[in-house]
Amino acid sequence: MLFVYFGRSHLRFQSDNLFACVFCVVYKLCNMSANTVNVDLQRERAKCDFNTEELTNFLDWGVKYTEKRRNLEQKVLSVKGLLDDTPEEYMSHKEKYENSIRKSVLFYKTLHSMEDENISIDEKTRINFRNIVTSAVFKDNSPLMLHNSMFIPTIMGQGTDEQKAYWMKRAKNMEIIGTYAQTELGHGTFIRGLETQATYDPDTEEFVLHSPALSSYKWWPGGLAHTANYCVVMARLYIKGKSHGIHPFMVQIRDEETHMPLPGIKLGEIGAKLGFNTVNNGFLGFENHRIPRDRMLMKNAQVLKDGTFVAGSNSKLTYGTMVFVRVIIVNSMANMLAKAVTIAVRYSAIRRQSQPKPNEPEPQILDYVTQQHKLFIAIASSHAFYINAMWLWEIYYSVTSQLAGGNLDNLPELHALACCLKPLSTIDATTMIEKCRLACGGHGYMLSANLAQTYGLATAAYTYEGENTVLLLQAARSLVKAWGGHVKGQPLKGTMAYLAEDPTVKVWDGSIDGIIQSFKVVAIRKLSSVVKILKEYEKSGLSPEDAWNKASVFLTAVSEAHGRAVLLSVYKSETDKRAAALSPPLRKVLLQLVDLYVMYWALEKVGDMLLYASITERDVEELQRRYIELLAAIRPNAVGLVDAFDFRDEILNSALGAYDGRAYERLMEEAMKSPLNAEPVNQTFHKYLKPFMRGKL
Repeated sequence: MLFVYFGRSHLRFQSDNLFACVFCVVYKLCNMSANTVNVDLQRERAKCDFNTEELTNFLDWGVKYTEKRRNLEQKVLSVKGLLDDTPEEYMSHKEKYENSIRKSVLFYKTLHSMEDENISIDEKTRINFRNIVTSAVFKDNSPLMLHNSMFIPTIMGQGTDEQKAYWMKRAKNMEIIGTYAQTELGHGTFIRGLETQATYDPDTEEFVLHSPALSSYKWWPGGLAHTANYCVVMARLYIKGKSHGIHPFMVQIRDEETHMPLPGIKLGEIGAKLGFNTVNNGFLGFENHRIPRDRMLMKNAQVLKDGTFVAGSNSKLTYGTMVFVRVIIVNSMANMLAKAVTIAVRYSAIRRQSQPKPNEPEPQILDYVTQQHKLFIAIASSHAFYINAMWLWEIYYSVTSQLAGGNLDNLPELHALACCLKPLSTIDATTMIEKCRLACGGHGYMLSANLAQTYGLATAAYTYEGENTVLLLQAARSLVKAWGGHVKGQPLKGTMAYLAEDPTVKVWDGSIDGIIQSFKVVAIRKLSSVVKILKEYEKSGLSPEDAWNKASVFLTAVSEAHGRAVLLSVYKSETDKRAAALSPPLRKVLLQLVDLYVMYWALEKVGDMLLYASITERDVEELQRRYIELLAAIRPNAVGLVDAFDFRDEILNSALGAYDGRAYERLMEEAMKSPLNAEPVNQTFHKYLKPFMRGKL
């Protein structure tokens, strides 16, 4: 016989009926206000002084794209069976995968039925710019994600017209499922170090794929373990014993009927990870596996029947797919950070804590300036990433048009730019998503808050598609080369043109444009300094390679400084341009976010400002004062700003961040889904605990 107490009264239940009764009470308590919106959130929305729909349209690239995104979300989320009844957290690893495959089939059938083949890649990108409905269906991503994000783009970018005509039809119709295998156990970002071999046999006109060592096994590709039956494999080409570099090969890895691995193919899953646990990341090894000659993707290099190797006109053409993916990553970081800060700001508006003033109600934690400092920069940063991603996409689309005409002049700069912005956006987003989680206190630690999972997805981007430190060093090579050309009198253009400006700063300029100019000065001074350091190291007897390694900490700092200057400059100039046609209230709040972003980073990098931009102690104090005042100015619009991200509750998938603000009720609802709550007494009590407690220690 057990007792359950509610206040002073108690109800007596038979133990067999305990859980049913408790669940009934909890269910009723949770649903008493199911159709109401939290009062604090209602007040927050009432005091917002701009049109949130106008801001949503602005972030979506226009009204048309908002409508298209919402229509897509509505159609997808109305499909029965796509949303889980049982949270993934309570499934086994195997169950999670099988459930994700079931949903993937439903999801991609739905998308395929809605696809318009007649729209351009530019139009499709704009439609999907803020379309993250996938995250409503897959909390930890889909095992088919690489089919669309890497497999198809690689065929498009590396295949001949004939190869594209054959493979694209099959891939788009999902007649085959593909992935992309580049990373190996022993090598990742260093592509030239890949060990997988593709040896051409002219007698049979075949390539023989082989993994010469354990370190040469492909490792990480999403969907590779049990999902894909085809794979684009990056392998080292050998002809008559001579290496001809790394090239892409289309490889069938499983039988199309039985799905069994083909002879000479070794496949498996790599195991549990911090995130992406439903992506089915796998390993792949080859044992003298043969493929026809036409399975090498030959747009940029060819192997003729007799084994003659025909090199591509320019190896830089292969940058295209990499740059495309890195542009998408910058946008992806904007979306992930926007999700996290939406959850944190809404929760901060309904959460009340402490009593700083006696006899007064506990204040919303959003009223604490420390909370505003944690969260408002995340709103501004997501805007900065959106604006920079829009700008970067337009540059990329222009450059790809130039490539089609044989003009490669702007490709190296675009590559260097992506090598800067991908690391900075992933580093900043990951850091700020974690701050959003911490800003939600203990409840932010709950998986039902969906902040931990968002962090897991974001932090992975720190490494994939180019590890951040390596990319910053690649960007540094471009910057050092550009500086060398500048010293010789060669003109600088595009985003590097400012490097030719006079870096002398006699007096600190605290205006927003002045601060941005100071970031450019920092980049110029750091670049000129590291070039001198490199020369000094080489004069001391170090080889160029050893000198580069010894200076690598300074070199990554140069790339970061250049990236910061670009991010800030583009955010300010593009917002000025794009916001010109907006209503005055919205334009005002958007410019406040720009100001906040610029001042935040000036204070974060105050050491650089002291060294290179003539900032004084009084200037720093004034900047701090302006920053705190700006937090207060943004505070009334905080909830309106995150509402304008326009994330449906299904997409946020968070007990803390739902539109209605019923955080506590939703936390309890999610808690009651735990399988442990299905019975009042777990079997372990009678099996272990009771004997243990009755025994003698």
